[in-house]
Amino acid sequence: MGTLRPRRTLVRSIGLTLAALAFPLVIADLWALPPTGDVRIVTSVVLLVFVAAGLAWRRYRRTEVVVSELGIVERGFFGQVQVTAARDIAGVIRLELYRGATLDTTRQLFVVDADGACRLRMRGSFWDDEAMDDVARLLGIDETVRPEPVTLAELRRSDPQLLYWFERRPFASGAETAARES
Repeated sequence: MGTLRPRRTLVRSIGLTLAALAFPLVIADLWALPPTGDVRIVTSVVLLVFVAAGLAWRRYRRTEVVVSELGIVERGFFGQVQVTAARDIAGVIRLELYRGATLDTTRQLFVVDADGACRLRMRGSFWDDEAMDDVARLLGIDETVRPEPVTLAELRRSDPQLLYWFERRPFASGAETAARES
């Protein structure tokens, strides 16, 4: 049995970026307020942002996937728990997915059932390679690795059941395909 957690470095990099963006804005707001201005408004907004950031950090720290030969228990960012029994798992698919209209790719891992529906998705931007490597091993099943990277439009055509509902919409496929063909 293994408990897998998302990259911890992600919180640090996002937090530092948000702080670097927020600090100058707060200073500019304080400077732009007239001398009789109400500093309570800026203070309230800053406190609200800190509380929201703290709640997001706590949710992220609680996100985990527990994998064993019995199946998978996933606790998502929003607190939902999804349990998949080992008898419902038919395979593990790993592939490289192009990011938007760029040549950059990100690793993706999908645990699928007998109908090909996705039961668990791990994206390389959130999960380490080591965590993704452990999934098939801990489940005790073979992993299918697709050798060529695919675009979202290609994956939408070949395996739409692997994607989130909002990724199944073709609103981005035209720009994505045009960028690849040029």
